[in-house]
Amino acid sequence: MPDKNFHFAGMLESGQSEPEKNPGGRGHRQRLRDRFLRDMGASMPDYELLELLLTQALPRRDVKPIAKELMAEFGSFANVVSADPRQLEAIKDVKSSAITSLKLVQAAALRLSQQQIMNTHILSSWDKLIDYCQAAMGHEKIEQVRLLFLDNKNRLIADEAHQRGTVNHTPLYPREVIKRALELNASAMILVHNHPSGDPTPSGDDIQMTYEVRDAAKKLGITLHDHLIISKGGHTSFKSSGLL
Repeated sequence: MPDKNFHFAGMLESGQSEPEKNPGGRGHRQRLRDRFLRDMGASMPDYELLELLLTQALPRRDVKPIAKELMAEFGSFANVVSADPRQLEAIKDVKSSAITSLKLVQAAALRLSQQQIMNTHILSSWDKLIDYCQAAMGHEKIEQVRLLFLDNKNRLIADEAHQRGTVNHTPLYPREVIKRALELNASAMILVHNHPSGDPTPSGDDIQMTYEVRDAAKKLGITLHDHLIISKGGHTSFKSSGLL
């Protein structure tokens, strides 16, 4: 009697894919694509946008349960794509292909935001700058400092991640900041760092460090325009708060 599993085994041995377990899911995925294309996803709730994204990474899986679990764990589409890969790995059935797709969306969004402000008059594009900093640092779990260097027309010429620290502290050395500004021939700077706690209120150390950088820069004719503290819940501007 022929082996009932012969045909299936032969498919696997020859490199052919296992038959789709849920053929009816094709129609659902197509409907998601059609809805997305109608308005580029503007009317889709977060979980459906996430589900559509996961179909690209896991084309032969029913991804709705995975999308729902990710939403339950992280709360929003933005939180999912911003999550640490190790956190994503902890979710059942989230494989490396799915993590790659999620982080690719985040990287693309950051690249787009960054290119919208590069070589522009940064003081006239303040809202775009805040949006970029929020996307780049608002969801970080560890403190980091970014340095934004401007030319003599206040155009952004460099955006550099300078230091990474702990959950509540990042060392910053004024001498290194000024050295880099001189290397770039920058005329002005904006300091940016994040508070993973969610509270963007400046600490005493934040204020002291800002004044040290400001005073060191001023001696060499470099202006410190602002120091922004970014958190998941908002931001604080030293200049707007009267601290600079």
